Amino acid sequence: MVKRLRKQQALARELWATGESAARLLAILISRPEEYGRDEIDAMLRRARSRKVHDWLVNYVVQKGPHAEELRLAWFDDPDPVVASAGWALTAERVVRSPEGLDLPGLLDTVEARMKDAPERLRWAMNECLAQIGIEHAGYRERALDIGERLEVLKDYPTPPGCTSPFAPIWIREMARRKSTS
Repeated sequence: MVKRLRKQQALARELWATGESAARLLAILISRPEEYGRDEIDAMLRRARSRKVHDWLVNYVVQKGPHAEELRLAWFDDPDPVVASAGWALTAERVVRSPEGLDLPGLLDTVEARMKDAPERLRWAMNECLAQIGIEHAGYRERALDIGERLEVLKDYPTPPGCTSPFAPIWIREMARRKSTS
């Protein structure tokens, strides 16, 4: 259906306005990220209460649009933990793709101080940021591993066979191993 529809910004906005998750997911896929204003995206995120809609909006619209960094900074410390989780997800993406200018030691300090008691969605986003720092930045790997071991966030998360655990120390070690052998 998306191939047939292609990018149609007006239709995307109409679909989004329905409030229905399925319509919003389709809207995201036919959107032109560069045509959204910063305030419009902020409002969309705050109304996207379905986890899947929230994640798709961040990954397919915000990250690809011209306001990603501005929104990352605005959302990072938002009092709404769901909104803050978007800021952390964008930060984890920056850790991987363009870490220049990021305060990695400061991010690790914040994760260490706040992740264990953070609400679930925010905890997951902070955990991903912790793991990406440990995976992508060897100089911070030991500290990231230490934080993960001490906090034990997602340590007991059930992981299917053949998948990598989201427990940061396991995730970091496995991905670092894969990078070293590729």
